[in-house]
Amino acid sequence: QLHLEESGGGSVQAGGSLRLSCTAPGFTSKDCGMDWYRQAEGEQREWVSSIAANGQTTYTDSVMGRFTISKDGATGTVYLQMNSLEPEDTAMYTCQTNPSTRCTFCNNITRICHTSRNFRGQGTQVTVSA
Repeated sequence: QLHLEESGGGSVQAGGSLRLSCTAPGFTSKDCGMDWYRQAEGEQREWVSSIAANGQTTYTDSVMGRFTISKDGATGTVYLQMNSLEPEDTAMYTCQTNPSTRCTFCNNITRICHTSRNFRGQGTQVTVSA
């Protein structure tokens, strides 16, 4: 089973910025919708942002105007630029393919492809201090 890999998390002070990345190392995807979720300790998992295969973006209200989701069209890598971070943004951030459509990742060398509605990563921790 192919897994996504998130990176870019860390510890910052309130007002700072981080850029998260979501990729499948060695694989390229195209036409995949991607979602970012987060889960704070002791809290329920929360949807943060999505980018559709056509590039349309959506955000939860609490991050609107502070976070920007984008996608590298050549590789399928998805980014979440997070500015003006607040302590309330502290959470484990995970990316996953949008389950509404099937998504295909192809190995850059072998060209063997994997298709699923449910690729996801292990997450990257974001900690924002006051």
